[in-house]
Parts: sequence; structure tokens; C-alpha cells
Amino acid sequence: MMAPFSLMSVGANLLVKSFGLFSSASVVRCSCVAPVLKSFSTTTGGPPKRPLTAYITYVKEMHPTISRQNPGVKNVDIVRKLAQQWKMLTPEQKQPFQDASLASKEQYKLAVEKYKAQLSPAQTAALAIEKRQKVAKRKAIRRKKELNSLGKPKRPRSAFNIFMSEHFEEAKGTNMQTKMKSLRDDWERFSATQKQMYIQLAEDDKVRYKNEIKSWEEHMIEIGREDLVRRKERRAIKAKPTKDRKKSKVTVLKAKAPKKKTETAVKKTVKSAKK
Repeated sequence: MMAPFSLMSVGANLLVKSFGLFSSASVVRCSCVAPVLKSFSTTTGGPPKRPLTAYITYVKEMHPTISRQNPGVKNVDIVRKLAQQWKMLTPEQKQPFQDASLASKEQYKLAVEKYKAQLSPAQTAALAIEKRQKVAKRKAIRRKKELNSLGKPKRPRSAFNIFMSEHFEEAKGTNMQTKMKSLRDDWERFSATQKQMYIQLAEDDKVRYKNEIKSWEEHMIEIGREDLVRRKERRAIKAKPTKDRKKSKVTVLKAKAPKKKTETAVKKTVKSAKK
């Protein structure tokens, strides 16, 4: 059940008045009780848009009025203040927005079911493929962020990439595509002697990467992140301590062997002395 319109209006009024940064001269009516389907109206032939969360519903509801009351305040400052204010709201003040969000989710489910029912088998299969691609893309983005936070070394650059980074600003063209084409043409016109400097820099960068990635992967194994280490390198790094342990065992056995021979010789000497 959605909260009564009067309750939501009163809650919104209290929220606007609680803003210290913004003017609270006027009163805002909360219109999040408007038809919920509006928040995820579909495009022609497209799937329903996802419903808004309670927080996003609150921001969309409050932002226009706050913006009109404070024309000189930047949008980023308004959003930042709304985020801070949302955290300070009591459960009772958040309830109208949570109810609106919950109602949106329920209607979204019905809209999705209706949308899927009208799809052909080919469209359903295409939709499933698109969903998998989106999931894979999100995973790749999260993994890249994680690797960056763990300090994974950057891969070595090619000779052309080094040349391009040095001359991109001065390249002919007004956009990236035209500049890239200009640089590619210049690179192809270079003689082997002219390219040699960049080729050598690329080789040096390979050495840099090889050393840095080796140290990084060893550190990843130390902290228990073997999943981030290349399989071949993982086996190589794990093999090192094993060989060292085997060598130490052999050394100990060789050191103990002479002691056993000495004890045997002493026993024989004692027996012969008794006779």
C-alpha cells in the first residue's frame, strides 16, 4: 500500500524546511504518488525501464524545487546536499519514498512479464544474449577497477603507441579519428632507422613490465589472491619453495649419515675389546 498523499506532502514539506543551505520559503508537494508506470515508461518496442529506488525517487522529487529556489547553486552541490539530507531522514520521513519505490517495483514486474509474453523465440534468445553481454561487461569493469586498486602494472606499449603518445597533440586533425589516421600515415612513411628509437623504447618497456608483473604476482600469492595470477606463472612461483625444501632435506640426511657409521664402528670396537 502506498502512503497517503497528505502524508507524503507533509514529509516533503518537512524535508525542504530542514535544508540549511537552501531557501525554505516555499512549500513543496511530493508528487511521487503520480502514476508509477511513468517512472519506467517503455520506448517503442523496448523493455520497461527499471523502477527507481527510494533515494532516487527522493532526489527527483526534491531537486526541481530546490533548484528553482536556489538558481545560483550548482547542480552537483544540490545533489550532494540531497544525499546528505537523505541520510539524516528518519524512517518515517523516508517511508513515503520507499512505498513509492516498492509500488514501482511491483508494477515493473508486471510490465516485464507482459513485455516478455509478446516476444518471439528469436527475440527472447536475443534478449538473453544481450543480458549476458551486459553482465560480462559489468564484471570486466569491476575486475579492472580491482586490478587498478591492487596496483597491477600496465601492459607494455608497442613502438607505434609510444610514437603516438609523443606526437598526438601536434598531429593533424580536429578529432581523435583524424589524428589517429594522420599518425598512422606518418608511421608508415617512417624508415626503419626512424622507427628504431621507438622499437628500442618498446623493448625496454617489455623488460619493465616483465619485472614489475613478476613482483606483483608474487605479492598476490603472498596475500592469497592467486586467482589474479597467470596460471603458468602461478605454477612457477609455487615450484620455487618446493625445490628449496627438497634441497634442505637432502642436506640434512647427508649430514646425519656419518653419525650412524660412527656409532656402528664404536660398537664393533667395544665387542672386539671384550673378546
